[in-house]
Amino acid sequence: MKRNVMMAGLVLVSAFASQAAMADAGADLAKAKNCLACHAVATKLVGPAYKDVAAKYAGQKDAEAKLITKVLKGGSGTWGAIPMPANPQVNEAEAKTLVKWVLAQK
Repeated sequence: MKRNVMMAGLVLVSAFASQAAMADAGADLAKAKNCLACHAVATKLVGPAYKDVAAKYAGQKDAEAKLITKVLKGGSGTWGAIPMPANPQVNEAEAKTLVKWVLAQK
């Protein structure tokens, strides 16, 4: 019993560490890929705030796939007249990391 409790505790600590690592990776990637030139976490700049994106797509099963496509290919019309350009400097794995991070903003 004691061993099971210890294992459960280790799993929980590992999960928190993974979430923290993802948060750091997403934020670092957003800086490195110049996403923060147009976006901020809490306030609208040229593009929407990441918190607003997370709120808009909350609960949508296909949100991650939609947003990965937008990061890679760009898009327009969802947030107004200013289009989001394609981001050829971002590969698909990086886009997935960025999108998971954006959707985790609250």
